[in-house]
Amino acid sequence: MSGTSSRQEKLINRRALLGATAVAGTAVLSAPAIAQEKATIEWKLVTSWPKNLPGPGVTAQRIVDQVSKMSAGHFRIRLYAAGELVPPLEVFDAVAAGTAQMAHTASFFWQGKIPASVYFTAIPFGLLPHEHITWIEQGGGQALWDDLYVPFGLKPVMAGNTGVQMGGWYKKEIRGLDDLKGLKIRMPGLGGEVMRRLGATPVSLPPGELFQALQSGVLDATEFLGPWSDRAMGFQKVAKSYYSPGFHEPNGTGEAIFNQVALEGLPEELRTIVLEACRAENGRALAESDWENAGSLQLLQEEDGVTVRPYPDDVLAALRETAAAVLAETSEKNSLSKRIYESHSAARERLAPWSDVAMRRFMAARDDNV
Repeated sequence: MSGTSSRQEKLINRRALLGATAVAGTAVLSAPAIAQEKATIEWKLVTSWPKNLPGPGVTAQRIVDQVSKMSAGHFRIRLYAAGELVPPLEVFDAVAAGTAQMAHTASFFWQGKIPASVYFTAIPFGLLPHEHITWIEQGGGQALWDDLYVPFGLKPVMAGNTGVQMGGWYKKEIRGLDDLKGLKIRMPGLGGEVMRRLGATPVSLPPGELFQALQSGVLDATEFLGPWSDRAMGFQKVAKSYYSPGFHEPNGTGEAIFNQVALEGLPEELRTIVLEACRAENGRALAESDWENAGSLQLLQEEDGVTVRPYPDDVLAALRETAAAVLAETSEKNSLSKRIYESHSAARERLAPWSDVAMRRFMAARDDNV
């Protein structure tokens, strides 16, 4: 009896030991998996903007902050402002090469590399902010944008909007077309080409160099964004004539560029978080820009001695006619450029009558200008 009990106790103890060993082994095997699930993922984001620049610089930082918050700190993106990791106009190549996983910039900077890229920021006499967002999300614009960047291994999305732009800062008053001849102006995108055909000399410079160039005489005029960002850049200290409308940029879509491999390598929930953080900025940044632009415009006029001037009618007419020719030529680059041109034109043709009935007439009635 006692011998049998002893053997049973040994068997029980042996089974218990084996069980404990198995549990311990499971714990050892499971620990890396658990750690991996909760591991912190770290990315680099490069921008084309000076750090915390009102408008796009603020948007870039807010995206980074929101991603960290929504992921409970498990997805951290380190932001590098213009020039801190790569030059401001080299962020496209940096993300394509994997130097950074993400960039915040504007698509028209890549006009020399990809001519049709300008459509995804703004084109002369093109879509207003709400119309542009509608084209991208409802009119097939996003699919075309994706196709445009596929050869570079990149995924682009909208990420913020600085709203309707101003026409720019001029040291001398523009009274007619002759005043454009020989004018050294910073105006990226197709607006710069329009100005060139009317006799001006477009100069390509990144945002951070504009004030010094205007002050030193490298530039006679420059456009940037709207009153909020422009005032922060200090242009009102050098030029006192501020022109409207911003014919070249009726919209100010910010662009987030992702390295496609890095984006697809994220867990689905983190991929959703970063894409939705970008998308949320389209409405948030637009509201912020409209509010701050209104206040800054008042300060520019009342405190800084700036005169807001309209482009003369003959200048606007020439700009509009020349822009139509320039845009038509973009469709001749290749089949994809033609598809983008036709899609954008179709969106404008569809949306313009509704914008006229719903917005222009209401604003005229509201302001008693009917």
